Amino acid sequence: MIATLTMKPKGEKPGKNIAFKPVGQFEETRFEKIHNVIFDDSNEASIKVAQEIAALIRKKQEANKTCVLGLATGSSPIRVYEELVRMHKEEGLSFSNVVTFNLDEYLPMDSDNRQSYWYFMHEHLFNHIDIPRENIHIPDGTVASEFVIDYCMAYERAIKQFGGLDFQLLGIGRTGHVGFNEPGSHYNSGTRVITLDHITRVDAAPAFLGIDNVPRKAITMGIATVMKAKRIVLLGWGQNKADIIKKTVEGVVSSQVPATYLQGHKNCTFVLDTGAGTELTRNKTPWLVDESLEWTESLTAKAIVWLCGETGKSILSLTDKDYNDNGMSGLLAAQDSYDLNIKMFNRLQHTITGWPGGKPNADDTSRPERAEPAKKKVIIFSPHPDDDVISMGGTFDRLVEQGHEVHIAYQTSGNIAVSDTDALRYAEISRDISPSEEAETIIDAIKNKKESSFDTLEVRRLKGNIRRGESFAATRYLGLPDENVHFLDLPFYETGTIKKNNLSEADIQIVMDMITEVQPHQVYAAGDLADPHGTHKVCLDAVFAAMKRLKSEPFMDDCWLWLYRGAWHEWDVNEIEMAVPMSPSQVLKKRNAIFAHQSQKDGVMFQGDDSREFWMRAEERNKDTAARYRALGLSDYAAMEAFVRHKFD
Repeated sequence: MIATLTMKPKGEKPGKNIAFKPVGQFEETRFEKIHNVIFDDSNEASIKVAQEIAALIRKKQEANKTCVLGLATGSSPIRVYEELVRMHKEEGLSFSNVVTFNLDEYLPMDSDNRQSYWYFMHEHLFNHIDIPRENIHIPDGTVASEFVIDYCMAYERAIKQFGGLDFQLLGIGRTGHVGFNEPGSHYNSGTRVITLDHITRVDAAPAFLGIDNVPRKAITMGIATVMKAKRIVLLGWGQNKADIIKKTVEGVVSSQVPATYLQGHKNCTFVLDTGAGTELTRNKTPWLVDESLEWTESLTAKAIVWLCGETGKSILSLTDKDYNDNGMSGLLAAQDSYDLNIKMFNRLQHTITGWPGGKPNADDTSRPERAEPAKKKVIIFSPHPDDDVISMGGTFDRLVEQGHEVHIAYQTSGNIAVSDTDALRYAEISRDISPSEEAETIIDAIKNKKESSFDTLEVRRLKGNIRRGESFAATRYLGLPDENVHFLDLPFYETGTIKKNNLSEADIQIVMDMITEVQPHQVYAAGDLADPHGTHKVCLDAVFAAMKRLKSEPFMDDCWLWLYRGAWHEWDVNEIEMAVPMSPSQVLKKRNAIFAHQSQKDGVMFQGDDSREFWMRAEERNKDTAARYRALGLSDYAAMEAFVRHKFD
């Protein structure tokens, strides 16, 4: 069976029909064993997936048949559900003929618990559509242990009674799990109870405010149940999913990566965004796939850096043989290795600068930043109250030391990342210094807080003030005047829960007002989109939207936007357009600035898939960037912070 959709993946011309073909009958590359399409962003991709689901529902309605959907939870399908809700409300899409079966549920878990998948599905989909309540099937997280085997068998029978799943929507976990089928799951497994992998529990810990609160077991559909679906679509968003996507799409079938079983399904498609597809061979090393590809400047840079890593050589040591032996003979058609090497060496050499704001009275022809004006106005947008020093603390310090007018704009309060323990300590100290009814109210709210309840407004305000105080401690340490520190408290963030609202006009206007007030020559923003809860992306979208709307303002002609990373990932060397070196003493100074954020130093709740503290990961990435430059034959520095300039169309 061949399922078709009108999609516009990355690199395709608008309107081209893309056939989702069975395994072995598509043209991606010889490395890939699962059909996949890559989109520029997850929003567009989610809409296309929702459109396929809607088309299936309507087709079944026309035939007077039931449409049986297998549904997933987690952050990946949220936008799909939002689009289905929109189509129901605005286009009359009815779910009256739809029967749903969810993949999994924690065990034990009450349905009214905000971390339950029952709650998730009703909040994001079921409460907003006309599906009959009796058609909704979600594993029961309250079933008693002595009845759970019978319950799982009954769940399987119910799926069969409806004729099996017409469509199964999947996400993918870092362990390669689909549903909660963890490593070791058998191909023939059915619905059952499973013990969750430690990595899975670590990933879920932020939502539960600590790993100790994450259930150790779950009920999940089995691999065999999923594989019987007539159509499977797996969603993969973000660079933090890139490694497991590569293993799944290009690796061998193994119970240690359960998603690889999908290689055997005849109608399965992985729908990815650019970040999730970065490690696939056709994207990471396309010269190994297509010898006739067009060698653009950026692709040439990427290939040469990769070739140095493969051969263990510096840039200037590469030979014609190195290029030919590694699928890059096409590069030598127009120029020899000597010319290629010199151009690449000079390109990287020119990215290095100790003057991130531009060096006054210097020839800036080959420098990353302009010499004039000598004293620039600068805004550093920081999604959370510590991203500025974590990701670009050394550059921040340089900009201040070199006399630029630096402003820090903290886009969110970061209040949900403060533990109840820290908040209680501050509240008790406040009460002891100056007894008050408000302090007692906050203390009582924290002590009586239930696992699934939200923080009160007063507790959230206290937690936000803790982050503010820490931010001032860091900015003062780096010599920035208090009046240049701005707390934007963007509304999308202030929900009191892990789940945030979508970017709004109010958010964009606040950022626009900030930019208009300062009229900067430089803007720095977080381009690290691997943030596990999406705050970085929303904050970056706010900056992009604000700057696009202000584009016609005269001061914007002289405004450059630099993107930083470092909290989760770093730029690849071939992408870097400005590299700011740090001495050992500057590395230590940056570390101390990060330490000012004491509530985030130990046991941080939102660390993603990296167990190190933020100061450790930032420091090691900065040192690794310097080491990569050194290995390529460039200058030797203790550490480097890296930036890419974003240019608007």
